[in-house]
Amino acid sequence: MASNPTRLEEIPATTSVAADPTFASSAGASATAEAVAAIEDVPPRFGYRWTICALLFAATTINYIDRQVLGILAPTLQRDLGWTETQYGDIVSWFSFAYAFGFLGMGRLLDRVGVRKGFAAAIVAWSLAAMSHALAATAAGFSYARAALGLGESGNFPGAIKATAEWFPRKERALATGIFNAGSNVGAIAAPMLVPWITLAWGWRAAFVATGALGFLWLAFWLALYRRPEQRASAAELAHIRSDPAERTEHVPWLSLLRHRQTWAFFLAKGLTDPIWWFYLYWLPKFLDARWGIKLAAVALPLVAIYLVADVGSVFGGWLSSALIKRGWTVNRARKTALLAAALLIVPTMLAPRATNLWVAVAIVSVAAAAHQWWSANLFTTASDMFPRRAVGSVVGIGGFAGAMGGVLFQRATGRILEATGHNYGIIFMICGLAYVTAWVIMHAIVPRLQPARLDGETAAG
Repeated sequence: MASNPTRLEEIPATTSVAADPTFASSAGASATAEAVAAIEDVPPRFGYRWTICALLFAATTINYIDRQVLGILAPTLQRDLGWTETQYGDIVSWFSFAYAFGFLGMGRLLDRVGVRKGFAAAIVAWSLAAMSHALAATAAGFSYARAALGLGESGNFPGAIKATAEWFPRKERALATGIFNAGSNVGAIAAPMLVPWITLAWGWRAAFVATGALGFLWLAFWLALYRRPEQRASAAELAHIRSDPAERTEHVPWLSLLRHRQTWAFFLAKGLTDPIWWFYLYWLPKFLDARWGIKLAAVALPLVAIYLVADVGSVFGGWLSSALIKRGWTVNRARKTALLAAALLIVPTMLAPRATNLWVAVAIVSVAAAAHQWWSANLFTTASDMFPRRAVGSVVGIGGFAGAMGGVLFQRATGRILEATGHNYGIIFMICGLAYVTAWVIMHAIVPRLQPARLDGETAAG
């Protein structure tokens, strides 16, 4: 940040900063000139908003470390505790079930109490829940722990998307979303590196305790650093953040959002594609074990490779649509093009079970995981494209509910399909390959121009 952090409230009252800031040229000209000089002295691209983005990235990383521990330990726990495929599918589905309903409540809570308090409460809840897995000894015990973890972790993405909408103008949101969303892949990379090492040294219970404790370290930084833009941003950065047209701030009735086709487009797209990512997180270690005999000590390398490539996809996908918008493309064309490219890249994942070599399968799944994150960064951003800041948390919560409930169905179905077919993953990967193209077609049919919802006049909505 620059050396002169002049804030908007420090500019004299004779000066006004609008969405496209221009200053009066009458009385107070010298004060105006000073304010302009202060604004021009601070390059907005290096502002405090990127500190906020880094905090969101770290939270998402911890979020995914905590949720992936069970997936990495699944083959070991399944052998030690005697779970069937159906039982395992049911255990992980309880996370998704609680996550679904938590998304609805968290989105609304964040819109009402704000990001700082809401996010802090969420990470305390999910960190305690992650550590509670160490107390479980039965399938029922793990189910309770997974449900508690899902409820707490449901605050991460509504909070991160809302914080992004508060701290970034529309033209930068996809890039910011891509960056913090990349934390999901960093978490997915870190977990297979940490968990086997901790487990082999101190046992699987220690793995849950150690990873769960990370959230409290993040909490200290969050409470120290997060504030509203007008409390931390320089005048130049605040003008940049608020360069979009001014928006109203009152709360939107939750049920009224269901009257808009924009909500349903987001709902259905999340419902069809989020379950695929859940499958990667919870079933890939089991797929590698069943197909190639990859055990706990050896699972890190293929999983790290998959999620490292996925990280690149997340950032590139967010950058792509933002870059196209800066080149003069409409928001609709840029977002839809990025989404379609990602959907097409995922189709070949259907071939993964037929691969005769481990690393061919890893390459196929890596591209699919990268394309999912590419897709996810842009899909999340469409919520802030179509809805004002005052409704974004609720809309993302509704979409998260759809994705998590889809995950409940897909996880339970996966366990039963594997038991019925003798661990044949072909049908499951076929669903994974076609889900995104299907979602893109449905979304385009519902919102062909990605037009913003008009919340203030229900007769003009949708």
